[in-house]
Amino acid sequence: MKYYLVAGEASGDLHGANLMKALKDQDPEAEFRYFGGDKMKAEGGHLAKHYAEMAFMGFTEVVLNLRTIFRNLKTCKNDILNYSPDVLILIDFPGFNLKIADFAKEQGLSVCYYISPKVWAWNQKRVLKIKKIVDHLFCILPFEVDFYREWGMEVDYVGNPLLDEKASFVPDIDFCEKQGLNSGQVIALLPGSRKQEIERLLPAMLSVTEEFPDQQFVVAAAPGFPVVYYQQFIGAKNVKLVFGQTYDLLHIATAAIVASGTATLETALFHVPQVVVYKGGTISIAIARMLVKIKFISLVNLIMNSEVVTELIQEDCNTINIAENLARLIEGPWREKMLNDYKDLAEIMGKPGASARTAALILQYMQKK
Repeated sequence: MKYYLVAGEASGDLHGANLMKALKDQDPEAEFRYFGGDKMKAEGGHLAKHYAEMAFMGFTEVVLNLRTIFRNLKTCKNDILNYSPDVLILIDFPGFNLKIADFAKEQGLSVCYYISPKVWAWNQKRVLKIKKIVDHLFCILPFEVDFYREWGMEVDYVGNPLLDEKASFVPDIDFCEKQGLNSGQVIALLPGSRKQEIERLLPAMLSVTEEFPDQQFVVAAAPGFPVVYYQQFIGAKNVKLVFGQTYDLLHIATAAIVASGTATLETALFHVPQVVVYKGGTISIAIARMLVKIKFISLVNLIMNSEVVTELIQEDCNTINIAENLARLIEGPWREKMLNDYKDLAEIMGKPGASARTAALILQYMQKK
């Protein structure tokens, strides 16, 4: 079959690549064309546009880049028509992909959506639109099944692809030696992969380093930025950078300060106690506070439906609060409670195999057409 995939961010590129690999395993005649990134490109097929040209964060940034977004939409629509796939697979990235889904249904194409849009967070009535334009929706968070069912939509829970990534991870036994880390405790700093979030969060994360002279702070750096970019924030601080080895870092970390997003769940799956931080633009956060319908911003708390990890949002994301929370994560009863909660989280998340299950369902549904 001919598959057209659309992923607009680094995480979508990762999950898209794993799904392509699973589809190839189950469909020897699979052909691919896609919007994605280097990981998807490594699986073969044709990369029509790189996600680096597409990802914009926050309400303000989206508005400022509307012309580029509309141009990308037009390019994607034309490319899909020219390729004429058997099935369109949209991966997360809802602001863009729901518009593509709407267009595709008008053209009579089969539309599969992998990694549900987070409509449960705000504007829940979008489910009614999704029911009309998406043929099959594959969810990776357990609570999403009940949410969609309440709106009269049946979806497939396939498990979380992060479990696949963790299951395939093989630690580098020489990681500490290569990175020049001593035998002391390591605090992982995960400030995200987008320029806006790095610049808003990394200074706040680094502001607590002097409070913990006995710990070694290590930044999980995004591969799209050079060392000199991070060095402007680090300055003379004794802080190390690690590129492309976030899992190796989490494997040996004692605790972490993490930007809200997928990384919070990854950190929990590695059983690393964490404090979650978030800062948005003034306009973006004001709009979000009016629209968002959920109690938590971290996936850990959302899945557990309770405050497992502390969330420091906007003005609460400051040196005093971060330092206070980090201190009780290094040792003490708060750390032990979080580790116990992580065990419950792992039970809820289930087993690896999301990519293979999703690929099997896509083939099953297409064969029934």
